[in-house]
Amino acid sequence: MRLFVAVHLPEEIRERLAAVQDRLRAVRADVSWVRPGNIHLTLKFLGEVEPARQEGIRAALREVARGSEPCEAAVAGVGSFGGRIPRVIWAGITGGAEALGKLAGRVDAAMAGVGFSREKRPFAPHLTLGRVRSPRKAAELLAALRAEAQADLGATRVTAIFLMESQLNPQGSIYTVVERFLLGPR
Repeated sequence: MRLFVAVHLPEEIRERLAAVQDRLRAVRADVSWVRPGNIHLTLKFLGEVEPARQEGIRAALREVARGSEPCEAAVAGVGSFGGRIPRVIWAGITGGAEALGKLAGRVDAAMAGVGFSREKRPFAPHLTLGRVRSPRKAAELLAALRAEAQADLGATRVTAIFLMESQLNPQGSIYTVVERFLLGPR
């Protein structure tokens, strides 16, 4: 199974992100857009995992969740990775980025304890909205992104982390919740 650890977003934020995608889609750049229902904040990508390792992962995530407090997260601003030819279109996490970074660090350390490699790059909280497939209309896309750079897309209280399965499929990935872990002591 392909697994990752994520934070989910409420429907109202996903709807605002879908509206941003619609405005950017109007540029007609060559972008593979993430379905709004699939937009999430990835804390740690685990990759292909044998079923026998799942219980260790779950136990480690239970400990992370138990030792982590709920936090606020604000979604604001839209941009891209990749410079003049964007590769990834994202929405930013502004409020709560530090708390989410600490949570991601705890998840990373816990997963290292069950045999996964530590992240080499610092955690950069963002929500992937689309992946650019070619440079067609890159300048127009960058201009449209600048118009969305200050977009206020909502805030939420993060109360859980999720172990997710990702099934690749020609129409886009299918994400399934494997288990939800509520934050805070029980």
